[in-house]
Order: sequence, then structure tokens, then C-alpha cells
Amino acid sequence: MSSMPELPPRNSPQLINKDGSPMSEAEYQELKRKQAAGTFVKFKDDPRVTGVGKIIRNTSIDELPQLINVLKGDMSIVGNRPLPLYEAEQLTSDEWGERFLAPAGITGLWQVEKRGGGSMSEDERKGLDNKYAQNFSFWNDIQLILRTIPALFQKENV
Repeated sequence: MSSMPELPPRNSPQLINKDGSPMSEAEYQELKRKQAAGTFVKFKDDPRVTGVGKIIRNTSIDELPQLINVLKGDMSIVGNRPLPLYEAEQLTSDEWGERFLAPAGITGLWQVEKRGGGSMSEDERKGLDNKYAQNFSFWNDIQLILRTIPALFQKENV
């Protein structure tokens, strides 16, 4: 049964949150155990993803365990995605480091901007992270939550 997801949620390797503080993100095991170790990269038709893992990803159920992080105060419901340490270390320039001024969140600007609208380049994602950091507010977060609901039902994954 090594291809079945683990329940309850497990903690992933160290991620970087707002202001560069470390956190562990709760998540479901979506990948086959032998192939999941040390990987953060998601790509289309990933052979490492289990059958149940595909359902979990396609329905965004994989984001639900992150509510544990929200309750712990490590994340917000809306914000920039927390990054793995190796990726955060590459974003130390003033141009990209601005994203860390906003809280980490389950949903955010780039998740709703491109959901169902095709692939997004890394620079586009970083730009949307910075845009969110420059403009985050309670009202904008409410709008993003409302935009997240229909985005959950889009066919294409982001």
C-alpha cells in the first residue's frame, strides 16, 4: 500500500515564511514514498503521483492540512506560498525579496490569477508574489478568498 496517501497530514521539509522565518508545512503524502524524498517540484503528468494523489491535487484537498499551520499562526489563509529553503535562498535580491514582507498563505494572488489560464513562468509567479506583498490588506484578502472559490473548480492545476 505504499502508493496510498498518509493520513493524518505529515509535516514537509523546512519552508520559509514571512520575514524569512522557518516553518514546517502540514501536507498529505501525494507521491509514491520511494520517490517523494527531498522533492518539491510539481510538473504535469508526474509519474511519482499516486492515483489518490492525483485526486487530492486536482481538487486542492492537498491544501487543507495547511489549516493546521494557520491555527498555529505560521500561515495565513491568504498570502504568498511558503517556499522551500533552497528556493528562498535564491530570492535574496531586493527585486524578489519583497515577497517575504507578506505573510505566507494557503491561497494567494498567483493561485487565482492563472488558475485555468495556462502555465505561468517563474518570473510571473514572483511578480505576483511581490504585487501581493505591496498591496496586501484585509479587503484584498477577502477578495482573493472569494476569487479562490471558483478557481477551485477550474480544470487546470496551478
